[in-house]
Amino acid sequence: MGSEGPATITIHVTGFKKFHGVSENPTETIVSNLTDYVKKNGSPKGLVIGSCSILETAGQGALLPLYQTLRSAISEKDSTNSSRIIWVHFGVNSGASKFAIEHQAVNEATFRCPDEMGWKPQTSLPVEEITKALAKKGYEVMTSDDAGRFVCNYVYYHSLRFAEQNGIKSLFVHVPLFLTIDEDTQMKFAASLLEVLTSLC
Repeated sequence: MGSEGPATITIHVTGFKKFHGVSENPTETIVSNLTDYVKKNGSPKGLVIGSCSILETAGQGALLPLYQTLRSAISEKDSTNSSRIIWVHFGVNSGASKFAIEHQAVNEATFRCPDEMGWKPQTSLPVEEITKALAKKGYEVMTSDDAGRFVCNYVYYHSLRFAEQNGIKSLFVHVPLFLTIDEDTQMKFAASLLEVLTSLC
């Protein structure tokens, strides 16, 4: 007892390819470079970066790879007996001037309130605490209750549902374009987010 070592948290990350009106999606760059960036700049104790996947910015194009990523994390959890797995999804909001930590996703058909069984697609992660910790580090960041009505929301909805069914956690973060907040700052933000998640969760 007491010699188990520090608890680890495995974080799997997704981003998106380009889409209409956004020819260079910052999330593709962030996610593609995140593992090397964190290794180069020092990984927080206890953090394991799992998969880093780039999804199509299309509902059905994103869904199959998303579920493959989600299932693979569950298989990994079962084989390592790790109970601390988080999926972090990055998406771009081309009109944003700040980073946005999303509270919830919306199933447009029925979820303006919890469903008849009381379920509402909402993260169980401490969004307010995460946002405050990132703001303390100097980032312009806010919480949001609106993940949009495009593929970001669609992916987040499915991820939250799957996470709840499998005892895992999920978070969606919107980032601005690189024209608004430069690539270096966004890479630092992504690494800081992983550090905050490691310390709070």
